[in-house]
Amino acid sequence: MKRKCDRQIILEDGSKYSGYGFGDIQDKILEIVFNTSMVGYQEILSDPSYTDQAVVMTYPLIGNYGMADEDYETDQPSIGALIVHEYNDEPSNFRSTASLGYVMRKYGIAGISGVDTRKLNRSIRDFGTRKCLITDISTPLEEGLQRLRAYQMPANAVSRVSSKVIWHSPAQSPASFHVVLIDCGMKKNILRSLNRRGCDVTVVPWNTTSEVICTLKPDGIMISNGPGDPTDVPETIETVRALRGKYPIFGICLGHQILSLAYGAKTYKLKFGHRGGNHPVRDLATGRIEITSQNHSYAVDADSLEQTELSVTHVNILDNTIEGVKCEKDRAFSVQYHPESSPGPQDSAYLFDRFISLMKSCKKEAPHA
Repeated sequence: MKRKCDRQIILEDGSKYSGYGFGDIQDKILEIVFNTSMVGYQEILSDPSYTDQAVVMTYPLIGNYGMADEDYETDQPSIGALIVHEYNDEPSNFRSTASLGYVMRKYGIAGISGVDTRKLNRSIRDFGTRKCLITDISTPLEEGLQRLRAYQMPANAVSRVSSKVIWHSPAQSPASFHVVLIDCGMKKNILRSLNRRGCDVTVVPWNTTSEVICTLKPDGIMISNGPGDPTDVPETIETVRALRGKYPIFGICLGHQILSLAYGAKTYKLKFGHRGGNHPVRDLATGRIEITSQNHSYAVDADSLEQTELSVTHVNILDNTIEGVKCEKDRAFSVQYHPESSPGPQDSAYLFDRFISLMKSCKKEAPHA
């Protein structure tokens, strides 16, 4: 006997998609987005940048390799929901320690399977990201639309996912550098990528002042990824503005947007964002094409860069959006994509080595006391 649909997605435009609930079954209002990655649903599920979002997976089968303890990108996943075509609750993987559905129930993450994800993803592509209600199948459409109209999406995502205290992560080999990482919702693989390269890392909350960071005597500053609108974190922007020229700075994703804003550029929201592991980016210095992992809703306005000290280093081949900037004299640079990947291709890992080189050259010229 065929199972009856018990959950539904109601979008702001009045369209509905029905399916079967898994994970947490509480009603949620979220921003609906899509991700085109074929693998890596665990890293996507545990990426803090997906806070307050419902992610539609374009790959049809999700859950088949379970969840591995070593693969989480945060200890407390904050994604709102996962929407899939087919969900597998009996994973086959020697590394798996739990099913996807179990982890989603544990962390209060809603799930719907059996959805026509091709149709839903075309809708997001054509009409953009927007609010959606995930609710019981019995909820009337008009009631759902009223709830969507009355709901205002929260704007404090970074403060909710950032570390609340300053803490330390030691290098895996004898330490050569000390990096202060401003945590706006960082993925663990950023930390691992630095630790593997001989960096002791001090992680600080998003609103840590430049004065406090200077007392930690770093060799370099990293600004992490994170959720939401970069203009929602003026404290972080001001901190980065005050640190310009004092230390080498490397920004990733939200960190890229924050660095750009600190130099006077502007940002804007994309229609449906960039999310997936297959985005081609051109390095303007070498002409090399990198296949990159991306997850963001906002981009840096190209025209606004003309009045700043930043120059463009990377461009997205699909839509010509800005993917990287730098300020040569300040030893500051950033990229919109994820060189730590996880999940995704490894084409861009060299950017961590570039950051190490900047810290090395800065140390030789004027070592910090």
